[in-house]
Amino acid sequence: MATKKDLFENKSVLSAVLNLALPSIIGQIILVIYNMADTFFVGLSESDEMITAVTVCMPAFMFLSAISNLFGVGGASVISRALGKDNDVKARRTSAFAVWGCGAVTLIYCLAMLGGMDLFIDLLGGKNPVVHENAKDYMLTAVVIGGLPTALNTLFSHLIRSRGNSMQASIGIAIGGILNVILDPLFMFEIVGMENAALGAAIATAISNVAALAYYVLILILQKEKLSIRVRPSMGMFKENIPHDVFIVGLPACLMTLCENISYAILDNLMSQVDAAIAVAAQAGIGVAKKVNMLAHSFVRGMAQGVLPLIGYNYASGNRKRMKSVIFVSGGISIALALICLVGNLLLSRQFVGIFIQTEGDSLRYGAEFLRILTIGAPFSAAAYAVISFFQATGRGGKSLILALLRKGILDIPLMFALRIFYPMYGIVWATPIADILCCGAAIVLFVIFINRHGKNKGIHKETAA
Repeated sequence: MATKKDLFENKSVLSAVLNLALPSIIGQIILVIYNMADTFFVGLSESDEMITAVTVCMPAFMFLSAISNLFGVGGASVISRALGKDNDVKARRTSAFAVWGCGAVTLIYCLAMLGGMDLFIDLLGGKNPVVHENAKDYMLTAVVIGGLPTALNTLFSHLIRSRGNSMQASIGIAIGGILNVILDPLFMFEIVGMENAALGAAIATAISNVAALAYYVLILILQKEKLSIRVRPSMGMFKENIPHDVFIVGLPACLMTLCENISYAILDNLMSQVDAAIAVAAQAGIGVAKKVNMLAHSFVRGMAQGVLPLIGYNYASGNRKRMKSVIFVSGGISIALALICLVGNLLLSRQFVGIFIQTEGDSLRYGAEFLRILTIGAPFSAAAYAVISFFQATGRGGKSLILALLRKGILDIPLMFALRIFYPMYGIVWATPIADILCCGAAIVLFVIFINRHGKNKGIHKETAA
């Protein structure tokens, strides 16, 4: 921990940010690529129904990330702040609580999905008979059977990163992503056949997540003392306000992911209600456009996850000057990367969407148009997400909750219903960048207020602020 302590306290801010964030960003990019892989290989079937089947399952699959974030982001925040106060016992107890809590909630969710699968698929926009059957295959395999390893490997990446081991955390993500890209064509083309492409993609995804989980378990065993992450349950998990501290930060992170999924599900559902002649093509187009647009968000998410322990540690130790430098440097890099993605998506939208939809037609045209709309919100979303993550790191669950709900839920869902009245189909998509812009404004206001009140050094760092 001496090396990590030096990283948190003494290294230059830019060096510390890059040290923690670069592996996390690379891991998130690989995660996006692996999420895109299913769509790419399924797209080779040249079936809009097959592409739509995978698309409508994504909210249910990504809900596993919401559970992981509840215990992973919350746990990582508590652990980093405990380490900032040299409370290693609380850090270890927090990791055990996060592991067992995540496992229990994931099992409950998987059982609920198994019991109500047909209803869930219909609600997600999969009422078309062909879409429904393929979505059911994907849901059963990737979400129900593969749910527990998927949630736990994401959780472990958060917990390992909270100790400053960003590289090790990202390697696990990379293993799952690279293996998924390799296994997708094997199962789709050779084992189950392209007529069952959705099922093949689901099997590849489940196996990849099992492999990633195996890597994290191995790391925890081999580096037990170095990482000091414990999974053995004890009554100590419920002491020192650990459950409260985890939930106060993790719940907003969970709700943010949950609201993203609900928002995307509503978008898919509304898209399925447009003119029947173009509904499937529109759904396929928006599904691909959302995934391509995820690349900009992967930079932001990777940066935020990478520097969260650094922000939390310096906040708890009282070094607020360093804390502010971290958020300004990391936020600035995130916005710059989002702007680059914006320009690329505007100029090459048809080419990017064409990677996944390889036939000329309405789905390709709609996908390109939808991508150009969605990408406008990228830099604003980057700024808002950086502030949300900052509040998570500092334990300000209420503020991060407000912004999380504004970003996805309070603003964009009503806008979808309102704008489609005046601007059918395209209005549904415009709701996303408009909500990003409004949320960004609110985030900046809350951040400035917080910094004015709590931005001065405290404790052992008080003299250095003078």
